[in-house]
Amino acid sequence: MLVPPWLESLLSSTFFTICPRHRDAPRNECNMYCLDCMNDAFCFYCRSSRHKDHPVIQIRRSSYHDVVRVAEVQKVLDISEVQTYVINSARVVFLNERPQPKGPAGKGVSHLCEVCGRSLLDPFRFCSLGCKLAGIRKNGDATFIINSSKNEAEMSQTREGIQRRLGSKEEEEELREGRPQDIYGRTPPPPQSNSRRRKGIPHRAPFGT
Repeated sequence: MLVPPWLESLLSSTFFTICPRHRDAPRNECNMYCLDCMNDAFCFYCRSSRHKDHPVIQIRRSSYHDVVRVAEVQKVLDISEVQTYVINSARVVFLNERPQPKGPAGKGVSHLCEVCGRSLLDPFRFCSLGCKLAGIRKNGDATFIINSSKNEAEMSQTREGIQRRLGSKEEEEELREGRPQDIYGRTPPPPQSNSRRRKGIPHRAPFGT
């Protein structure tokens, strides 16, 4: 078995809709998925009441695309050969392929996704979990089943690539949970002072005698 039975359902699910059971609650967006039930996405309150003891993955959003934290998904999936990104200090992978302009690769691009052709930051094969799934179906030369030694080597390679790219403009995106706030609160910059330097007291010229 190269693919767990719940993965295809996860990738085809629609997230960040309003939960029909908790329409009036403040945290009612469906951004969670149960690996046991393998049904539709659900909200925070559904997890507490209906999936309390089940393995659940929380989906987040970056630039209107669904992502999942590496620290969370690598416990249940071998995500090796999939490009990871650091967004708001959290390392994530995209669930599915992202639309991009058609045309030749940009100048200096040396790594491309084998399925959709998206440019990659590091020498990985796929840009997302969905593209890796498509690659497995086509070639059968990859797997989502965890191999501890292989996965650790891949994570080490990823960490090295991230260290080289810290501060890179290419990764300055926002990671959200479907709400206006970022997952990590940002400290606002101090307000700029509008005070002007006070001039000296003017002296009147002496009267002539």
